[in-house]
Amino acid sequence: MKIEWYHEFVDTKYRPSRTDVKVLFYYEPAPGVSKEDAIGRIASESSSGTWTTLTTLPKLLPKVKAYAYYYDERYVKIAYPLLIFEEGSIAGMMSGFGGNVYGMKAVQNLRLIDAELPLEYIKHFKGPTYGRDAIRRIFKRKSGPITAVVPKPKIGYTAFEHAAKVAYAVWRGGMDCIKDDENLTNQKFNRFERRVELVAKYRDKAEKETGEVKEAFLNVTSPNLKELERRVKLVHDHGFRYFMIDVVVSGFTAVQTATELAHDYDMAIHGHRAMHAMMTRNPKHGMSMLFLAKLMRLAGIDQLHIGTVVGKLAGEEREIIATKEMITQQEVDEIPGLRMPQKWGKIKPMLPVASGGLHPGLLPELFKIYGTTDIVVQVGGGTQGHPMGIEAGARAVVQAIEAYKKGVSLDEYAETHKELKAALDKWGYMKPI
Repeated sequence: MKIEWYHEFVDTKYRPSRTDVKVLFYYEPAPGVSKEDAIGRIASESSSGTWTTLTTLPKLLPKVKAYAYYYDERYVKIAYPLLIFEEGSIAGMMSGFGGNVYGMKAVQNLRLIDAELPLEYIKHFKGPTYGRDAIRRIFKRKSGPITAVVPKPKIGYTAFEHAAKVAYAVWRGGMDCIKDDENLTNQKFNRFERRVELVAKYRDKAEKETGEVKEAFLNVTSPNLKELERRVKLVHDHGFRYFMIDVVVSGFTAVQTATELAHDYDMAIHGHRAMHAMMTRNPKHGMSMLFLAKLMRLAGIDQLHIGTVVGKLAGEEREIIATKEMITQQEVDEIPGLRMPQKWGKIKPMLPVASGGLHPGLLPELFKIYGTTDIVVQVGGGTQGHPMGIEAGARAVVQAIEAYKKGVSLDEYAETHKELKAALDKWGYMKPI
């Protein structure tokens, strides 16, 4: 008697339809399990199957089965019918091919590399409110980069110190934004409401003195959706055009709630990827950073940390560039084993954020990878660790950008710019680890 039916979900003759969601996995069968047994379980358990044959089957079954239509020793492509996914719900989609299948004993390792999303699925999402248009519409400039500073240490400043000592100095030094770090939310020593009020006060002061647009990425990450909505409204009511959310720890439902609010309030969202490496760093298991970034563009995040190559955080140049292209272009081609093709339709491009261990000496190398036009550059310790103080640290960052845009080496530019010279004297061109 036939007990299991996993092999029914493997069909190399199947030709995916234009509305199928086509997912690329890296897979490793458990010892003693064949390739076909492993990928059959992946396709089955992530769509409409179970571990044994059933005596009663729904008439819709043929239309809700996923099929592994291509596989080799390490990669498998599985086509999922669009019918099985709720419209406009990333959580609904990820509970399928990003769900229980990862716990199956038959699979030793499984990594979701990318998924080609059909336009019939994408049309149910609004995407970013601003995306790259934030440079022009919010900061009133033709091109980037947008610059930001993350107060360091990450936590420990009072709300007054955060606003008056760090943010104000950063803005006076020529930077565009101050940014909460991922673990600064609503602690006793720096309450969210007070931080918003004071940052708004010193923003207004800095704008009046400099004549430049100043912004903040205030972290609205919250314990529940009701509080999330309250914090977003508070930020909006204080005149900010941005807010920030930790996209992974908050979850897909909270992110999509936040993006709805952003569209309602005409605001941009700065997405922080805290916790991503728990599932993206292992090259054999979990999910790629590329696909996480893709989901955030779909959801409506305007800008997202994706890595620097040259900073302190892990990330290979090939994947970071492929990710940058995925979130900034309207159509990308397949890169075997790394990326599926994708058309974005009406969904706006995002801005990539480079952050983590940057200082003025690293910016030319960073710009060779990213360019300067459509990017957010964040320099935390590389600003506040400046020997001449925070404001001078901000000026050194601005001077490094000026030098690169003028085609002048940093060493030469430093001869007439004391802040940049002091930064190079301390850090040179070192890459932190």
